[in-house]
Amino acid sequence: MTLALDAIELPSGQTMPVLGQGTWYLGESPERRQDEIAALRTGIDLGMTMIDTAEMYGDGAAEELVGEAITGRRSDVFLVDKVLPSNASRRGTVQACRRSLQRLGVDHIDLYLLHWRGSHPLAETIEAFAELVDAGDIGQWGVSNFDVSDMTDLVEAGGGACAANQILYNLTRRGPEHDLLPWQLAHRIPVMAYSPIEQGRLLGHPQVAETAARHGVTPAQVALAWLLRQESVAAIPRSSNPEHTRENAEACDLRLSEEDMAALDTAFPPPAGPQPLEML
Repeated sequence: MTLALDAIELPSGQTMPVLGQGTWYLGESPERRQDEIAALRTGIDLGMTMIDTAEMYGDGAAEELVGEAITGRRSDVFLVDKVLPSNASRRGTVQACRRSLQRLGVDHIDLYLLHWRGSHPLAETIEAFAELVDAGDIGQWGVSNFDVSDMTDLVEAGGGACAANQILYNLTRRGPEHDLLPWQLAHRIPVMAYSPIEQGRLLGHPQVAETAARHGVTPAQVALAWLLRQESVAAIPRSSNPEHTRENAEACDLRLSEEDMAALDTAFPPPAGPQPLEML
């Protein structure tokens, strides 16, 4: 199976895989380390070549794990990393990025995100991102956990080059559908959905299980397929088990029917009005 054909075009014209791998909580347990590395490498083999991490995850431990997992395969990977808001001053962003590069053991990050909005002016962070692009330390930049008002402020601060917004979005967190997703689609800024299976809580939902049984697939595959059917929406499920990673990859082949979608809409109603963007 090669999933590289399933990709989303970024505003720059570059593409990123529609299905990637998250690393939140990975790298924090020595006894699970080899399984976690094997899971990431399995994902790369299956075309899930976008790997998302952050300096916050395990205080850099996840970055170190990713660096080990992609050794010898850097050219195969679309690497996403994130800077903490507390570090997102002009100088602090540049320094944080270079610390991340050192932990990862790579010479560049493909997509570098502001993890969420903090107290530093957006214009300062944008200037730092531009400096990092010019230096070749990052390819592109974006944001995470930004709602519509934040995105508007970002553009007004000179952030027209924003390549993506990573947000909490899944069947149980459909608030972004009312205004944020339409705004991003209109501005050609893709969505990266984190916690697409709601940290495993969706696996036991009766309607998700029923839909999965009808197709002979897993509930996780249903939750992922529901996201991946949408234009300009990527998902980054986390897995510490190679077999679960393989199942996640197979979600790209699942096509939900109109009946499936209607049943899921009944179980998980779309928003009737604007809702604040949620975070985990």
